[in-house]
Amino acid sequence: MCLITFAYDCHPRYHLILVANRDEYFQRPTEHAHFWESYPWILAGRDLEMLGTWMGMTRSGRFAALTNFRDPFAQITNAKSRGRLVGDFLCLQEYPIKYMQDVVNNQSLYNPFNLLIGDSSSLVYYCKQTSETKELKPGIYGLSNHLLDTPWPKVEKSKQALANYIANRTLIETQPLFDILADYKKAEDHELPNTGISYEFEKLLSSIFIQGTDYGTRSSTVLLIDRNQRVTFKEKSFYPGQINYSEVNYEFELITYR
Repeated sequence: MCLITFAYDCHPRYHLILVANRDEYFQRPTEHAHFWESYPWILAGRDLEMLGTWMGMTRSGRFAALTNFRDPFAQITNAKSRGRLVGDFLCLQEYPIKYMQDVVNNQSLYNPFNLLIGDSSSLVYYCKQTSETKELKPGIYGLSNHLLDTPWPKVEKSKQALANYIANRTLIETQPLFDILADYKKAEDHELPNTGISYEFEKLLSSIFIQGTDYGTRSSTVLLIDRNQRVTFKEKSFYPGQINYSEVNYEFELITYR
């Protein structure tokens, strides 16, 4: 997952409005979002190579998402799969802040990452590179492969587009949100960050939607959770060199436990 832009608890009708693009090598085997057979309360895609996931939620409203932190000089050998951090949270019933403390205690086992986890009462962010845990306040946020709200062009552009769309709008539709994720315009050279990779790759990765031959945007996801506990989860999956895409749609009411 390389871009997550979201409005958290700042819209009168929706608790969470989230758009996300997952960028990955096309050869990496992947299952699209579905309710897992082994854990039928979890709705998420699945990385079939390491059996983790990049984003998902549960029928009770637990949510988790992950991005890699781009730092080629901070990689470790024999690292554990970062995608398991998302799946493990969704499988368990721990409070987000308690689970995040367990992540902090074991962060040295993983390559650099950003992690978002939450439930109906809180949303918590952690970055391995800064060892910072932050419980988020209501607002609009953007997360790519650096710190939360790092002003990379794709982050700033998607945040502004989301803010513009939801402003003074009662009912949120999914297609305009997918349109935000479909922006393939690359950043100008002077706007590119320097993250230790080649200019060519930095340029390729600078757009919201990445159009690459071997690496690119594999899926776009829109998630809406309204204040009546109704969930809309839509995902489009893309394939290299093809205009068509596959799509899955899920709508359900959250199960609340007393």
